[in-house]
Amino acid sequence: MEESISVLDIFKVGIGPSSSHTLGPWRAAQTFLKNAQAYQPLEKVVEIRVDLYGSLAKTGKGHGTDLAVMLGLSGYDPVTIDTSRIDEIMDGIRINERLLLNASHPIPFLQSHHLVFHYGETLPYHPNGMRFSVQLNNDVSFSETWYSIGGGFIKRGEEIDFSDERRKSLPYAIESGSDLLNHCKNTGLPISGIVLENEKAWRTEQQTLDALRVIWQTMWESMHRGCSTTEGYLPGVLKVKRRAGILHNRLLSALPPQSLSQWIEKIREGGSDFRYTLDWLSCFALAVNEENASFGRIVTAPTNGAAGVIPAVLMYYMVFCNGNREDHLFRFLLTAAEIGSIFKKGATLSAAMGGCQAEIGVSSAMAAAGLTEVMGGTPEQCLMAAEIAMEHHLGLTCDPVAGLVQIPCIERNAMGAVKAVTAAQLALQGDPRAARVSLDDAVRTMWQTALDMSEKYKETSEGGLAINIPVTLSEC
Repeated sequence: MEESISVLDIFKVGIGPSSSHTLGPWRAAQTFLKNAQAYQPLEKVVEIRVDLYGSLAKTGKGHGTDLAVMLGLSGYDPVTIDTSRIDEIMDGIRINERLLLNASHPIPFLQSHHLVFHYGETLPYHPNGMRFSVQLNNDVSFSETWYSIGGGFIKRGEEIDFSDERRKSLPYAIESGSDLLNHCKNTGLPISGIVLENEKAWRTEQQTLDALRVIWQTMWESMHRGCSTTEGYLPGVLKVKRRAGILHNRLLSALPPQSLSQWIEKIREGGSDFRYTLDWLSCFALAVNEENASFGRIVTAPTNGAAGVIPAVLMYYMVFCNGNREDHLFRFLLTAAEIGSIFKKGATLSAAMGGCQAEIGVSSAMAAAGLTEVMGGTPEQCLMAAEIAMEHHLGLTCDPVAGLVQIPCIERNAMGAVKAVTAAQLALQGDPRAARVSLDDAVRTMWQTALDMSEKYKETSEGGLAINIPVTLSEC
């Protein structure tokens, strides 16, 4: 049976700055501990070692991979951790040179010795590889190799080993855009309707809608926090000044109201001319990704580095298209998630495998399709919008300066949001029957481009802007 992907696999609440380098390793550390405990009681562990390879090593420090692994091993969860305590927890581990394994069993832990970055080595299956090993007090050892394969998805070893949750038999199996269109034609349902039916394989419809409310609430809270922060710099050596809050206050002359509906009404008072609308779309996207870069709580959509595109386009729709309706919110997210699922199955969501086309490109395609559906587009127009958005991200490299998810990542979210809106408009005014390029063509092309792309442009900080912006070794 093929992999089954839920909307809640594509949209996941987590901590910035990276789904593949932060959330994925965090989840891998948690899962490894569970497996180790099933093998031997954790009380028998006397030492633990983590080895990071490939892109996880080359950009891991800037992406917080070391932090994520230590928090995961310490028993913290990215959904519930108090993000204001992260620095305090990290300081405690480093100063005391001790880690409280799974929040219960203290073991010696010297970060430079027990968490090793192998900058010149890459494991064979995927660039984001890591190996966890524990030594027990009876001279028995236990180890596992894990891969963070993009969007917060993880996989043990090199064999396809989907859990029961990922092997669900769905009423409408979808591996491609053409599959999705056929189901829509046969049933008369929109894309969101097909997806909602499939979600019933995991949970009731009401549970899915409740979960989507939480997803949107987390998205808008991250946007609100970003727009409420009017001073300070993002973490790291680049000293990037936060801009979203400053831009927000220039546009609104005040901090954002506490309620979403009041915020929307305040923004609408300023009109809807092109420059004003464009400024807000950019502001929304910048706000989310400044929060992401600050190790804030955001929604992987489908990755952390691209987390700002979908919230920005959704907020644009609510404010400037009179779309502040909960049923439209659900339809947008369901449609967007299915496009992300198609790209994951046919290509990749990992920048370490495919460059930034796999992150900003996919998120822009997802947002374009979601916006097209709620604007009244047909399923064919939704897929047309997704294809247009991806077509104009093909070949986009991932070249984070100093290994931080800041330059050029944050501004790329604003550009991805703008392209999504443009793609939706083109599709809504177009005739899909006359289109020469399908979504499936775009997915195949993206994957072929990923395979052809030089490794230095795949989240290594060894090419592009990353080697042309003056950051000294001492700063890193």
